[in-house]
Amino acid sequence: MHRIKQYAFHKTKYGEELLIDVVRLKDIKKYLKEDAIHRLGYYDITLITDGYGKFKIDEKEYYVREGDIIFSSPNQIRWWDIDNITDGYALIFEKEFLLTFFNDPDFLEHLSYFKGSHAFNKLSLKEESAHIIRLINEIKQEIDSYKEKDKHILRALLYQILKSLDRIYILRNSSSGNTENVKNRHADTFIKLVDIGYKQNHSIRHYADKLCITPNYLNELIKSAMGISAKQVIQNKLIQEAKKMLLYTSDSISDIAASLNYENTSYFIRFFRKQTGHTPLQYRNTNKP
Repeated sequence: MHRIKQYAFHKTKYGEELLIDVVRLKDIKKYLKEDAIHRLGYYDITLITDGYGKFKIDEKEYYVREGDIIFSSPNQIRWWDIDNITDGYALIFEKEFLLTFFNDPDFLEHLSYFKGSHAFNKLSLKEESAHIIRLINEIKQEIDSYKEKDKHILRALLYQILKSLDRIYILRNSSSGNTENVKNRHADTFIKLVDIGYKQNHSIRHYADKLCITPNYLNELIKSAMGISAKQVIQNKLIQEAKKMLLYTSDSISDIAASLNYENTSYFIRFFRKQTGHTPLQYRNTNKP
């Protein structure tokens, strides 16, 4: 069974443990030739400096070019166009690197771009690009001259980048005034409602009614925030749960269909095959550990 490649942080790359690094995209592309789809076990902030192409985070797909930033949290599934995105910086770090400095264990989760898997992962920089690149290069220079084992300057520089990007992210998303903020709140609430009720409620109208908006408007704002439709968000949750049950339980196909609130097993099988290209039984037989 093919498993998604997961990259762990190289903690002793510079001798003593150091949980922060800056790498160039042009230097890591060769490692992704065989494992184009991958996960990282750490936080990643990627700034594109040359080229353009697609960058996927989980089910979300973004078109990026010079000056764009992509944010990803640990264990998110990633893929990017290594042929056309030719260079950039990846600022990577472990949560522990900041937790030893801050008393707030939720500091990273409070940043706008790391607020859960439903956060919008892309930020387009304008005149701020040069400032962020300068800070990233300062981190790289500090790492390259890392002799006295003093992490405080590195933490201060990382904190400055994180807070600067958070400010820019908030300004970008609130530039349309209260309307944009309302859209973001609706998207956040929708994701939470789906996480709780996707097994019982498959219809967009159910969630739209909960939010007191129309199904068409819900689809519009979810498409804007996540790059996929509201219906696809619900279907993705159902497929993820179905796959887990197929792989890690011995429940029959009809029992799985019933637990996901499909009264008709045949309909569940058709739905699963349309989404994955395989019947549930084929998926179980091919992928079960």
